[in-house]
Amino acid sequence: MSLTTTNDAAQKIMQWADHLATFSAMEGGLLRAYLTPEHKLAHQQIEQWMQQAGLQTWEDSVGNQWGRKVSSNPALPTLLIGSHSDTVANAGKYDGNLGVLLAIEAMTQLMGEELPFHIDIVAFADEEGTRFNTTLIGSSATAGCFKPEWLAVTDNQGISMAQAMTDFGLDPMRAGQDKRNADDILAYLEVHIEQGPVLENLNLPVGVVTGIAGAKRYQFKLKGMAGHAGTVPLALRKDAMSGAAQMIGTIEQFAFDHGIVATVGRCDVFPGAVNVIAGEVHFTVDIRSQSQSTLESCCDKLLQNLTDIADKRQLTLTHEKLYQAEAVLCSDNLQQKWGEVVEKHTQKAPCFLSSGAGHDAMVMTNITDIGMLFVRCEKGISHNPREQVMVSDVAVALNCLIDMVKKLAVE
Repeated sequence: MSLTTTNDAAQKIMQWADHLATFSAMEGGLLRAYLTPEHKLAHQQIEQWMQQAGLQTWEDSVGNQWGRKVSSNPALPTLLIGSHSDTVANAGKYDGNLGVLLAIEAMTQLMGEELPFHIDIVAFADEEGTRFNTTLIGSSATAGCFKPEWLAVTDNQGISMAQAMTDFGLDPMRAGQDKRNADDILAYLEVHIEQGPVLENLNLPVGVVTGIAGAKRYQFKLKGMAGHAGTVPLALRKDAMSGAAQMIGTIEQFAFDHGIVATVGRCDVFPGAVNVIAGEVHFTVDIRSQSQSTLESCCDKLLQNLTDIADKRQLTLTHEKLYQAEAVLCSDNLQQKWGEVVEKHTQKAPCFLSSGAGHDAMVMTNITDIGMLFVRCEKGISHNPREQVMVSDVAVALNCLIDMVKKLAVE
């Protein structure tokens, strides 16, 4: 493919992303949640683009949109390439969606080539969990990890996932029954914006992902004793806010000391009056590490440190684990191949970097090897309308994906 053709194709992908962003439930912004009218319209458009790329198309049991480049030998395995089409509220245009569109255009460029495997492109219908607070629904169904109890989860309107599936035209009793067979899958590839600043700081258009960090999220409740801000001496207080402040500082320092990331993203103070000692504080902690063993040991140590602070201050600390995801590693073989194509198209040594954010690929490890490519995004901004990528970087990513497919074909 010539440089002019590549740039034209990359520009087309950017135009597709602009068009896909019009399927939104948010006035003046982008919101496309699972099993909504916007989901249906977006997937109808994606299906049309897939068909134009010569792919056979279908919708699966949970609303994922698929397109297949068929090999002449039906007995051959299948290479999966995909990402997600849903968004968070007030989203950018490229998180998830760029990977889907790159895959479709790659199939357009490979339309006339016979390959020794089938290729299935997938737009996963839910990765973000925006509607039901249950993430990775689409890829979980594909990988055989769909949990039937999810069908009873309700959105903020009280509509269950089962009812939403029915309204969408799906049969909730079939959800996940069309899971893919690991024996038939060659590998899973995903191209995604970095959602971080590493590639921009290195002035590189793309990078090879080494693994996806595991994560645990906790809700803490710290109880003390509310009292008058002017009459209770400091030494006699059971100030939940002062205790929480010490804990938050401890969490940050602990993360620095142990090479992990930890974030207190929410903190609610009760009763929340300017002249009242805080009697209770609720706060969340998100802890991540690419090493699962490190994540487990750090969580245990940190929980003990916070408990010690509460005990010394005569406060009561309780916690609930809200979420956990296992750390996963990308295939060494696929990392090497990504690195070779990246070096070819950038004329620079490839950057290998880990992902602190979750992706559909982390679920797909249940059935196959995974390989991911990151695309530089401006200032590392994501989950934000200011999310931006450069056309030239999209062109590099497209060339890398096409050559990655070709490289797998000659193994």
